[in-house]
Amino acid sequence: MESVGSIILYTVVCLAIVIFSVLAVTTRKILRAATYLLFTLFAAAVVYFMLDYQFLGAVQIAVYAGGIVVLFVFAILLTSHPGSNSERLASKRRVLGLIASLLMLGVCGYSLLARCNLFAGKPEMEALDMQTVGTAMMGTGAGQYLLPFEAVSVLLLACIIGGIVVARKR
Repeated sequence: MESVGSIILYTVVCLAIVIFSVLAVTTRKILRAATYLLFTLFAAAVVYFMLDYQFLGAVQIAVYAGGIVVLFVFAILLTSHPGSNSERLASKRRVLGLIASLLMLGVCGYSLLARCNLFAGKPEMEALDMQTVGTAMMGTGAGQYLLPFEAVSVLLLACIIGGIVVARKR
């Protein structure tokens, strides 16, 4: 059985994820939105650490919280005025968006309750060493991820070149 402290920590982290996610998409200041995204990604890393996925938590911090958010902030500072407010969106489809959001919340809740036994303990898992993880990430066989890894590196290179081109025009 889980300790009360870990359940409280999990609840606090999940609330932080929900609150910072909502703040990231509702704030009108773009740098604040990037900061709220950073907090959300850090909280997701805490969840990974709580599930004993130290490697995935470290990757979450290094790649997403460290790299991607810095890339977002760099793009924001190059393309806009970070201190100004964005204009308020005026859409007549807010009710439709709210209905779609509630519908998807219901689908997610149903799938969570139908597929997961929330009161069962964690299943026993075999410990993976770094050699196995590295082979799976950098291998070229079926179920290995070298091609997507290279595709993402080409995409990031294109973003860097685009950022340099935008910066040179100023």
